[in-house]
Amino acid sequence: MSLIKQLWLAIIAILLVALIGSLVVAVSGSRAYIEKEILIKNADNANALALSMSQMPDKDEVTLELLISAQFDTGHYRKIQLLDTEDRPIIRRVSSAPEDTGVPGWFRELVAFEVPAGTAVIQDGWQQLGTLQLESAHGFAYQSLWQSTLRMAAWFVAAGALSLLIAYLLVRQIRTPLKTLTRQANDIGQRRFTVAPLPRTLELREVSDAMNRLSESVREMLQRESEQIDRLRRQLLHDTVTGALTREAFIDRLNYSLEQQGESSYGVVAMIRATDLAALNERRGHLYTNGVLSDLCQRLTAIAEAHGEGYVGRLNGSDFALMLCGNVDESWARERLDDNLSTLAEQNAPVLRLPAALAVYHHGQERTTLMAALDGALSLAESRPGQAIESCHNVEQETLYRSRAEWRSSLVEAMEHGVLLGQYPVLDRRGQLLHHEAPARLNIKGEWRQAGVFMPWIARLRLHDSLDIKVIDAALDTIHHHRQPLGINLSHAAITQPNVVIALQQRLSARPDSAPFLWIEVPESIARSDLESFRYLCQSLAPFGCHLGMEHVGAAFRQLGDLQDLGLSYIKIDATLCRGVSERPEQQTILRGMATLCHSLAIQAIAEGIDEDRDIDTLFELGLDGVTGPAVSARMETDRHS
Repeated sequence: MSLIKQLWLAIIAILLVALIGSLVVAVSGSRAYIEKEILIKNADNANALALSMSQMPDKDEVTLELLISAQFDTGHYRKIQLLDTEDRPIIRRVSSAPEDTGVPGWFRELVAFEVPAGTAVIQDGWQQLGTLQLESAHGFAYQSLWQSTLRMAAWFVAAGALSLLIAYLLVRQIRTPLKTLTRQANDIGQRRFTVAPLPRTLELREVSDAMNRLSESVREMLQRESEQIDRLRRQLLHDTVTGALTREAFIDRLNYSLEQQGESSYGVVAMIRATDLAALNERRGHLYTNGVLSDLCQRLTAIAEAHGEGYVGRLNGSDFALMLCGNVDESWARERLDDNLSTLAEQNAPVLRLPAALAVYHHGQERTTLMAALDGALSLAESRPGQAIESCHNVEQETLYRSRAEWRSSLVEAMEHGVLLGQYPVLDRRGQLLHHEAPARLNIKGEWRQAGVFMPWIARLRLHDSLDIKVIDAALDTIHHHRQPLGINLSHAAITQPNVVIALQQRLSARPDSAPFLWIEVPESIARSDLESFRYLCQSLAPFGCHLGMEHVGAAFRQLGDLQDLGLSYIKIDATLCRGVSERPEQQTILRGMATLCHSLAIQAIAEGIDEDRDIDTLFELGLDGVTGPAVSARMETDRHS
């Protein structure tokens, strides 16, 4: 039995004892008082009537009977009788009619009055004529006591109701902080370290304060751990001077984007060259030159952050690269790049020039071809005077349609005919399926096209919400028929549209049995750029039991402590940290720390983009919960045929 129920029972029991006891005492006191009053009345009336009889000159039996009858007929007496000196009745009048006072019989029996008759002696001169006995009627007394009891009972009920109302308010004041403490304890059990407001009750305040200190200390510990892991990650993957990604890390990121089929499988990549660094170093010094390069990277990073998802890399001493993932307006990227590079070049003219090359990349493109085209365009820009930016139009993807109207019509028609979901396995350490990654494909011009083909136009035409709803419907249909866990991607743009979240809630409500099989993941960039939309999504999906996670987690890992109260089920660690891990001890240290921290928050850590079989076992030894990528699909296919 709960503490609140025990408290209610105790309050009700105390009130019942107090009220019933008070009522019994009040009724008993009233009964005793009325009995005493009736006794006095009997004695007074008997003495008065006896005195009247004693003063009568004629005391014959008829006259006495007439006087007694006259007194009896007033209706206030039960019995009046005259006894002789030997106690034999001479005259006797007894009421035979029942007393109709509206008092229940059970109450009369419960409080039956026991009042002796009033007696008085009748004198005839100096001799005793007889003894008069008189008993008053009790009907009015019962009626008075009954009405008094009803009034007292009504007052006690009102007092009891008022007491219960006050008790309810007090219990609610106690129950609210108890619920908060229970919720906080459950949160701690689920690795969500929340801080609760302090209640007014002293004892509960002490408990709540202790739990808050526990949550804060654990949160601070996790924050320190995540910051330490982030420092190790930056030491491994980032240039120490500028903070940009190293060449190896940037190339790995670009390779993965060209291989995968999500929103980062297309976009814009730029290459920038800082010329005459030797002359700048000779004139201004080593520290100043490093400051200029750091300023350049900060400007490129600002462009990436303004877009949403982007990466900055240092390819060698003077060459830098900027990759903007997803839908990017090439003219916007060119304008922002030109503004920032021109400003920095003018500050260090005439020594420093910053020529650049710009290209659109897409899924399936050869990285070497793309980089060669960029390098050629960069050489051309370097040969031109002033601040030049060259575009590599020859590496753009072959277009299926020539106009926006044609693309819109084709995409809308393709989505009306349905979405095909691919299936790429995510396996745990036992080789069991965690879920299938399910990138969307659309039938365009008679072929099922991968996301890299149509996603740029989906973004330009702002059809994210329509595509996401179609993907949700297709995923739930597949789960309903095959009962296998399926992972889908929601776009950053669609998450900010309330209609997508509402549609997802409606579909999960209609198919609650399919919700636990649905794995939903969003880009890492949303945690950095639009945390409120992500929080709204998490809170909206929490009641349904589906799995929610983030993909491409790298730089945002240090924010994991801030996201732990949202109910994340898993994260997918970026391929730049996971690829080639079997030969990179530094990466192993980082991944082991990331896995440990994730487990402290009850979050599964999954490595993505694994392309070498030997890395799979290494990742599981480091404590990761799952892996995905080309090598995982190949291993699963091999196991299926063996």
